[in-house]
Amino acid sequence: MGATETHLAIEAVWKIESARLIAGLTRIVRDVGVAEELAQDALVLALEKWPDSGIPENPGAWLMGTAKHRAIDFLRRGTLIDEKHEVLGREMAEREMQVPDLAAAMDDNIGDDMLRLVFIACHPVLSTDARVALTLRLLGGLSTDEIARAYLVSEPTMAQRIVRAKKTLSDAHIRFEVPRGPEFSARLSSVLQVLYLIFNEGYSATAGDDWMRPALCDEALRQGRILAELVPNEPEVHGLVALMEIHASRSKARTNAAGEPILLLDQDRGKWDRLLIGRGLAGLDRVEKLGGAHGPYAIQAAIAACHARARTAGETDWPRIANLYAELARVEPSPIVELNRAVAVTMASGPVAGLELVDALKDDPVLKNYHLLPSVRGDLLKKLGRNEEARHEFERAASITRNARERDLLLERARACNH
Repeated sequence: MGATETHLAIEAVWKIESARLIAGLTRIVRDVGVAEELAQDALVLALEKWPDSGIPENPGAWLMGTAKHRAIDFLRRGTLIDEKHEVLGREMAEREMQVPDLAAAMDDNIGDDMLRLVFIACHPVLSTDARVALTLRLLGGLSTDEIARAYLVSEPTMAQRIVRAKKTLSDAHIRFEVPRGPEFSARLSSVLQVLYLIFNEGYSATAGDDWMRPALCDEALRQGRILAELVPNEPEVHGLVALMEIHASRSKARTNAAGEPILLLDQDRGKWDRLLIGRGLAGLDRVEKLGGAHGPYAIQAAIAACHARARTAGETDWPRIANLYAELARVEPSPIVELNRAVAVTMASGPVAGLELVDALKDDPVLKNYHLLPSVRGDLLKKLGRNEEARHEFERAASITRNARERDLLLERARACNH
């Protein structure tokens, strides 16, 4: 295997193993920033040695073994430097006499460690942007440059964001534990929100030249599946994973060969991934068995399932979708949910009923710079034959969106209003 192939193989191993390494190290050193540095040390050593020695039979175990030794050395150095902490010194002396036990301990409770790492990376003490960046960094094994490119910011900007996030966690003395009781639900909500944001940015990029960023969708779905295994009795986790599975099933049908967007009702459903749809529907069944069918992610997954079950666009059960959006609006009120409900009502009851709902949202401050409001309104006006007004709405939507592909689509729809 050549040097290039070896480096690619090391990158692949790192993305698979890094979260487990960092989780195990954090349990020992109690600082996620230090844990990542120690894991990176192991990676650097692999990059130095493997091109000559070859990739070990079990590369993950090699990295873990190397990381263990680094962690032990770190703890020993800390004991020698900080002599004032006598109690810690005595504890470390005991640990040094039992190094094999310390090393073995890092293999214990990997699932628990991963769950703790998830809850740390998504801790509400961090800003939303910081939570997203740290999750991709610690749990996804993505480089700072990869994350920066995905979110269209400079690498130094993203690096600062990640550094500040780790410092915030350290300064706040966030404990490496899974919260209990009421705090668990609140923190789990933050975790799900982060995964949802990552997936959505991949599914419909807010800015840039590409309609989709599939790598982000894949990463959010991978992490969601892991989380579902770690907390198997949490229905909203399965609801979110089901939602992502079904949405991801449409990926190959959402753009043409030139990368231009294809809207849902115009997609070739033969290109939808039936395996992902099956996984999503199975996830929904699990949600219902757990009694969580009325959670916000479960409801959204049920809406996605209505599209997935329809063999053609004309067979879509729009009245059920409208009812599900009404239920979602009760569970999680939002003007964006109301806008989506208006679209469903339009399909179920006609554009007049839909336009009435949309016009009620025109002055909502949350939607002031939301390009889909004029886009939806333009579509309804076009259906009603009010072409000049529709053209104006499509042009306004195009001026707001930051995604180049979407802008082109909206301008094309504006031009179509002249015919």
